[in-house]
Amino acid sequence: MKLLHRLGVLITALIFTNLPAFAASPDAPAIDGRHLDLRWILPFAGILLSIAIMPLAAPHFWHRHFGKVSAAWALMVIVPFAILHGVPTAAYEIIHLLLLDYIPFIVLLLALFTVTGGIHIRGNLHGSPSMNTALLAIGTVLAGWMGTTGASMLLIRPMLRANDDRRHKIHVFVFFIFLVSNIGGALTPLGDPPLFLGFLKGVSFFWPTTNLFSEMLVCAIALLAVFYALDSYWYRKEGHLKRDPTPESPVRIEGGVNIILLMVVVGVVLASGTWRPDVQFAVFHVSLELQNILRDLSLVVICVLSLKLTSRKIRSDNDFSWGPMLEVAKLFAGIFITIAPAIAILKAGSDGALAPLVALVTDSGGQPNDIWYFWLTGILSSFLDNAPTYLVFFNLAGGDPQVLMGALASTLAAISCGAVFMGANTYIGNAPNFMVKAVVEDAGIRMPSFFGYMAWSGAILIPLFVALTFLFF
Repeated sequence: MKLLHRLGVLITALIFTNLPAFAASPDAPAIDGRHLDLRWILPFAGILLSIAIMPLAAPHFWHRHFGKVSAAWALMVIVPFAILHGVPTAAYEIIHLLLLDYIPFIVLLLALFTVTGGIHIRGNLHGSPSMNTALLAIGTVLAGWMGTTGASMLLIRPMLRANDDRRHKIHVFVFFIFLVSNIGGALTPLGDPPLFLGFLKGVSFFWPTTNLFSEMLVCAIALLAVFYALDSYWYRKEGHLKRDPTPESPVRIEGGVNIILLMVVVGVVLASGTWRPDVQFAVFHVSLELQNILRDLSLVVICVLSLKLTSRKIRSDNDFSWGPMLEVAKLFAGIFITIAPAIAILKAGSDGALAPLVALVTDSGGQPNDIWYFWLTGILSSFLDNAPTYLVFFNLAGGDPQVLMGALASTLAAISCGAVFMGANTYIGNAPNFMVKAVVEDAGIRMPSFFGYMAWSGAILIPLFVALTFLFF
């Protein structure tokens, strides 16, 4: 009951603040990215280095105070903004950021985390190379239709139990992040936030399915093949000497009501992109659309229903805890605030401090350079939020969905693939990455460090993306 009370307080706050914004009024006291230099990116670099180094250098301090560290870096953006540009401008930027990015992001994650945490796949799956590869393949397919977060949270616990007798299993969860948390999200707008933003901008629902399928299939087949070979090597080396701690039992699914609720989540998100009543409200210079308000309120209600309708035993058997969700919420609050100056500079285009990067996406004849669109969108999506990064390059390519789906279809494919695929390059490239890391570590398994994970992605993903460049862009 104490947990429900705390969640109730959180939900009440979200109900009155979770109003996702999509536009600002002309008189909004917004900061102009053309007036920001690269020093404003230093707090973002600081929080990245903190996430990368402090868990290794000061694990006890980090475990107890990571939320305070995140808040400290965020204040290093907020306070100078208030001093140099005025309190109204700083307040507007923070409120706009919360309404546009952070709260909708957290509410969707909260809904998927809560609902999938109530689905328990009971039974003993043996983590053999063939079984692990099959689970990764299933997760990759599911990610395109229920979102990378939903698929990741649904399958990570069965994957943990399947490999609880394996000595060498870190690679299993690294490839899980590659495939289920990222690559599989390329098939529909429901798969990954950048594609959903494209859908809201006018890109047809099945455009990613038909135009990104080949790229996704090449990546998935290549990664599954590499994984099977690597997992087979470690499996043979282990010699199956460790006793499986999971009792033998038939596989069955419990918590079926959450499967229904998961489908409702998908339906609610889809409806918010197709139903447009043209009803808007204004809150501190920010235009709020009715369908988005109702979407997020509906997700909050789904969270409550999932908690009420799921037995405690199912969540206990799932080793469900709020720790991973709280870690993501605290760290990404700091990340979202500290990336705001970087996004503003990018939006300034050729007039901003990152103009040399922006200039790379257009050749001397004024035509889009698909290779640079793919790599720049991807590299920035590896460290910045991939949704606004997608929108920046979407607009740099003209921003007309009909043209981008037609004559410039290859450019839109390059932007989409860069945003979705290269989110796998780092833990912070896509929210499910960090959630999977948190869940695995919550189960007592030590995942690679920030740079350790990048060593995996650099060795496996970068050569794959180079091959993808020659094949498609």
